[in-house]
Amino acid sequence: MASVPPLAPERARQLAAEFGLKPDEYARALGILGRDPTLAELGIFSVMWSEHCSYKSSRVWLKELPTKAPWVLVGPGENAGVIEIGEGLAAVFKMESHNHPSFIEPYNGAATGVGGILRDVFTMGARPIANLNALRFGDPKLPKTRQVMDGVVRGIGGYGNCVGVPTVGGEVNFHPAYNGNPLVNAMTVGILKADRIFTAAATGLGNAVVYVGSKTGRDGIHGATMSSAEFSEDSEEKRPTVQIGDPFAEKLLIEACLELMATDAIVAIQDMGAAGLTSSGVEMAGKGGMGVELDMDHVPQREEGMSAYEMMLSESQERMLMVLKPGREALAESIFRKWELDFAVIGRLTDTGRIVIKHKGLVEADIPLAPLESEAPLYRRPTAETPKLPVIVTKDVADPVGLAAALKTLVASPDLCSRRWIWDQYDAQVGGQTAKRPGQADAAVVRIEDHVRALAMTTDCTPRYCQADPEAGGKQAVAEAWRNLTAVGALPRAITDNMNFGNPEKPEIMGQFASAVRGMAAACTALDFPVISGNVSLYNETEGKAILPTPAIGGVGVLEDVAQAVGLAMPQGADLVLIGETAGWLGQSLWLREIAGREEGAPPPVDLAAERRNGDFVRTEILAGRVGACHDCADGGLLVTVAEMCMASGVGARLTPTGDHGFWFGEDQSRYVLAVTDGAALLAAAKSAGVPALALGRSGGNTLEIPGGDAISVDELTAANEATLPELMRGT
Repeated sequence: MASVPPLAPERARQLAAEFGLKPDEYARALGILGRDPTLAELGIFSVMWSEHCSYKSSRVWLKELPTKAPWVLVGPGENAGVIEIGEGLAAVFKMESHNHPSFIEPYNGAATGVGGILRDVFTMGARPIANLNALRFGDPKLPKTRQVMDGVVRGIGGYGNCVGVPTVGGEVNFHPAYNGNPLVNAMTVGILKADRIFTAAATGLGNAVVYVGSKTGRDGIHGATMSSAEFSEDSEEKRPTVQIGDPFAEKLLIEACLELMATDAIVAIQDMGAAGLTSSGVEMAGKGGMGVELDMDHVPQREEGMSAYEMMLSESQERMLMVLKPGREALAESIFRKWELDFAVIGRLTDTGRIVIKHKGLVEADIPLAPLESEAPLYRRPTAETPKLPVIVTKDVADPVGLAAALKTLVASPDLCSRRWIWDQYDAQVGGQTAKRPGQADAAVVRIEDHVRALAMTTDCTPRYCQADPEAGGKQAVAEAWRNLTAVGALPRAITDNMNFGNPEKPEIMGQFASAVRGMAAACTALDFPVISGNVSLYNETEGKAILPTPAIGGVGVLEDVAQAVGLAMPQGADLVLIGETAGWLGQSLWLREIAGREEGAPPPVDLAAERRNGDFVRTEILAGRVGACHDCADGGLLVTVAEMCMASGVGARLTPTGDHGFWFGEDQSRYVLAVTDGAALLAAAKSAGVPALALGRSGGNTLEIPGGDAISVDELTAANEATLPELMRGT
């Protein structure tokens, strides 16, 4: 068959630069081809070697993360990770970013982020049971921030609610560093039988390569390339690179895929995510050691006159590629037609080790697959360490307002105020299995249908810690996820990560990345909390200004009985006990920023041995039925922790220890507040276990009484806490 003529050399070099290929990378591609490329070939190289798809700046560091444990069934490298959770079941989960698209087109960027992560999970054979998100926005006083936030939240809710998967948890931070580059990290958790896991490795000479789902359009072309570059003021011009989602088509696709997966028809299956047909075709054939031949004439198209280049790079949503066993085509087609989805045999597996693309009787691309992966760029970029900052404790900063006034300010601040305005737009109960929804516990808890077993899940990161000390911040992000799962009674099992950083070509940014990975690796190892999946999002900069380093962590744990889960709401008449040591660490605290007006100092250190010891003790007490409520101490410190328990229950508390502003607002790690029936017994058990513990007081009434005579009504705290986001968003 004749081939289309290659691009003229000068034109090819010009397009290579536009597509994001460096001159040396382009030269390497020419060496693999042995000639000038066609347009389709150049497009394939550019997306497969983009930062988004190849991880060329991060792969050398990600190898340091622990990824194995007896309960890990599938680790990094597949669409999502898989862990065993008992009773022959497995949990599948992953987190991915849709940062750049969500700034350009907030609603569709966020919505398609949800759709993409859902497909990563059900591609493995799992039924999605929960969505979470980790969001970072700029200064909330700016109209642009409010506009982006409004669109992102509506997009997440619009897609998740329509597809019928509950959005059960997440986190939101605000900081001016995100003004030009918000972060939208989406996470999905699914359930499958441990012996029914599907992967992307295609095998079987001559087996059919099948396209299913929605039709291909021109939306999202070069979306992977766009996500691998810094922003500038022309972000509006990038709008065509953002995909458009259809949650109703996604729901049909989930049901059709799971129905076909119940048969023996599928050899391999892959979501058409970033880089669309290109990445799915290359990855499936490459993982199976095969070649693949695709005919674009058979690709379902919703627009006229599409070229092979456009079809191969389109990131149209709700599409899957699969390889079927011989003779199963009719069965598969009947299922997808029943669900009113497109089905087309678009190619075959070959033994050539090449990807060959045909269109209208001509060969548009012919590339050897092995070097497309083995010769992909891999950089060990220069790194520069973040300078260490001084420790800031109580004596270093005076208290300008007092405890009560500071508490009122903090609970109303953007980083601590109620997120009800956000979560009320999400359906957290669809499916009927959500046991702890947003605002009720430190982690969401979702029961597994037809079982008493449940999964706990959370997303966590404190970017201001990571900016000050990336290694300590990476360690703390993992530890906080572990702590939040423990606080509901779950046994933490594994994490997924979303590594959001600036331009890796800058040594200080690459240094942040490498240090954060070191901290994460140390925490994962110490806590038996392996990394089973993840995503890297670099070049999160606008006009040269980088975001705060944000290694977001998604954690999942197991509860053998959902009835054992505890939340924040404490009963009347409970003893309150603090587990863990308090030194009054104010560096990088919200009190220091919101009350003293300073963003300074080293973040609180994380003692991983203490983290493990304290958390294991707390979990034991919860599972023994001796804890009525539990909340980990995090942003805002001890007094904010107690106030949040009061607001969650509508119950007040009388606190007895005397302490300065460092004691009450310091953000020392490895701490929990427990509400129990018998505080003396808990203190004795903690002493026996070698765990630091302190009696804090007793719950009751409707006011929070602080040592020194201050008393604040719980209703007043709640009103201040609930008012902030609705007032900010009014008029958007």
